[in-house]
Amino acid sequence: MPIPIVNSIASWFLKKRFHQIELFLKYPNEVQNELLFSLLKFAKDTEIGKQYDFASIKTYAEFNDRIPIVNYEIIQPLIERSRNGEQNIFWPRPIKWFAKSSGTTNAKSKFIPVSMDSLEDCHYAASKDLLCMYLNNNEDAQLFTGKSLRLGGSKELYKENGTVFGDLSAILIDNMPFWAEFSSTPSSRVSLMSEWETKMQAIVDETINENVTSLAGVPSWMLVLLNNVLDKTEKESIFDIWPNLEVYFHGGVSFNPYKDQYKAILPKNNFRYYEIYNASEGFFAIQDQNNSSDLMLMLDYGIFYEFIPMDSYGTSEQKVIPLSEVELNKNYAVIITTNAGLWRYKIGDTIRFVSLSPHRIKVSGRTKHHINAFGEELIIENAEDALKKVCKRTSAEIVDYTAAPIFMNGKEKGAHEWIIEFKRPPEDMSYFEELFDNALKSLNSDYEAKRYNNMTLNKPKIHCARTNLFYDWLKENNKLGGQHKVPRLSNSRDYVDELLRLNEV
Repeated sequence: MPIPIVNSIASWFLKKRFHQIELFLKYPNEVQNELLFSLLKFAKDTEIGKQYDFASIKTYAEFNDRIPIVNYEIIQPLIERSRNGEQNIFWPRPIKWFAKSSGTTNAKSKFIPVSMDSLEDCHYAASKDLLCMYLNNNEDAQLFTGKSLRLGGSKELYKENGTVFGDLSAILIDNMPFWAEFSSTPSSRVSLMSEWETKMQAIVDETINENVTSLAGVPSWMLVLLNNVLDKTEKESIFDIWPNLEVYFHGGVSFNPYKDQYKAILPKNNFRYYEIYNASEGFFAIQDQNNSSDLMLMLDYGIFYEFIPMDSYGTSEQKVIPLSEVELNKNYAVIITTNAGLWRYKIGDTIRFVSLSPHRIKVSGRTKHHINAFGEELIIENAEDALKKVCKRTSAEIVDYTAAPIFMNGKEKGAHEWIIEFKRPPEDMSYFEELFDNALKSLNSDYEAKRYNNMTLNKPKIHCARTNLFYDWLKENNKLGGQHKVPRLSNSRDYVDELLRLNEV
């Protein structure tokens, strides 16, 4: 199709969609309230709908009082029944797909329901909106003169009891509209390859001769791919390969650690970066301005939002509030009710609002300690369980520990750096490291994927701390006694770098 026609179609869709966006920008609380009662009405005859009598809920206060806040562990039995083929449990339309993501305390992996409603009205709608906002802000954009290089964490899909599970990206590619295939590279066949090293080489081979105008994917994985492209072509700049490349759409992990490395291989001042906030549970927010890391919360994707102020999270004073009651610059845990049948579900993320008109946010972290610099979602339960297993095998005893990422540097892979103070150290530290790495792989499927053949992550680097290192650190920071604890896992290197400095004293 000629580019002028494509641009005209895009312009028409843009104007139509912005009229809808203006509606929730002008009436955010009304749009969210109407959406909530639409979800309740639609699901009133499901098992969950009958259990909580959705049909009789007439106000948000009744919804808040009657339906409990849940996490994955609580709803896992219902999801397992649904995965075994039962229908109409939490959503009236058949649930065929389940997005596999990183595990929880009691499970190596989570299986998040994905309905046709959430595919169409959330995930695919968000992809179109992202293009709309970008084109609206950049009238000189030439995206449609070439292709978008998409890089998901996709693997093959697995069928079981009439349902299908796999990475969300694999589900999205498998159900993608036919026209999207023509505007993207690599092909769906290559995108869905399961063996990462073979897949990475196939992507390089298939894309280097394409006219790539945009990139889309997780920063850590995309950086690996781009460095492979440079190695293959023996070029120094990505623009030497794809001169018309103009934007990178990214999400999944924080972009901050990767900024300088991207600027080194994409050395143009006018190159644009656009961030998104999505997960297996839904697509939540989109960067709607050039040169801004603020994300606009999308309020009409079939997701009803609630929030728990983090200053009361997990206490007897915990309060759940709707969008209409949020305040600027406060940290909130995010609760979602969705068109895939998640009802008042804690996604584990924390955000803060940087604007209330429109509602723009920044992702501020997780409700639990974690490391997610490379998409590995290593949570504290994984660390505790792995250390417990390895200490039992090696007769070691641990006093304290902390860990942080070693960020990628050029073509050097990332890793996790651990500082462990032992009461009784293992006899063979190398053996301890090997067991520990394997234990983490067994507990966390996302960590296992990133460690596969050292594709993104090298093996963990462990330092043996001197006696009383963590006590001295707490003392230096006036945190002895009370409720002060050593931070176990962090996406920042602040704690690790301080402790390494003290370890040499």
